[in-house]
Amino acid sequence: MGIIKKFRIKSFKNIDPLLEVKNISISFENRKILDNISFKINPGEILGLLGPNGAGKSTIFNLITGLLKPDYGKVLFGNEDATNFPIYTRTQKFKIGYVPQYGGFFGDLTTYQNLKAVAEILVKDVGSQNSRIEYLISKFELDYIRNIKASVLSGGQKKKLVIALSLLGDPKILLLDECFAALDVLTIQMLQQIIVNLQTEDRIGIIICDHQARDLLSCVDVAMILSNCKIIAQGTPKELVNNPVAQNAYFGKSFKIN
Repeated sequence: MGIIKKFRIKSFKNIDPLLEVKNISISFENRKILDNISFKINPGEILGLLGPNGAGKSTIFNLITGLLKPDYGKVLFGNEDATNFPIYTRTQKFKIGYVPQYGGFFGDLTTYQNLKAVAEILVKDVGSQNSRIEYLISKFELDYIRNIKASVLSGGQKKKLVIALSLLGDPKILLLDECFAALDVLTIQMLQQIIVNLQTEDRIGIIICDHQARDLLSCVDVAMILSNCKIIAQGTPKELVNNPVAQNAYFGKSFKIN
């Protein structure tokens, strides 16, 4: 863990959060999904979401982006209540980047064409579109695949492309949904380093949801565990792994981190 992330931010003083999910509750038909959930994400903080299938992790992402509206509670960006704002307003006004678990690109377009298509929507200054594209191609070392269709890229190349696409609008908040799923060890390490670099270089607030607990805990500052509609434990990776509630509900007794 120390190789990927050499420091962890444990507290923030006198900083307004980028995002606050405040007392959120939501049900689907008669099934409660989230019950009075609250948390914040600060500039330059990496937050991890863990929990069993059906715990509500993806629902939280959908509430943040505006795909879903809560039954109760608020979604605040800075001091502004955005609970009733649609997806496109949140994305552009509050600068949200989103990396889905699957897809997120146009398979029949090349790497460059993908970036160009999204840049035409997110980068308003036409003169800045190409410079932004070339910056991200360089940053993610995509030049050698710039003219290759996205559908034939490897899993790691596709993930790098989708992260680059999510950064075209210069987001303040980045949501990563199952970003380590179905990837080999070296590709996961590459993505971990990318995530930590985004924190240190760009001060982006990042939320990662993933079932690969060790991989997630190796690159976050803090994490929280969802179970039975609630946040049952939260803290630094070491605090979580040693938390008896987290062990009983999610990790088990034998789970260890380096």
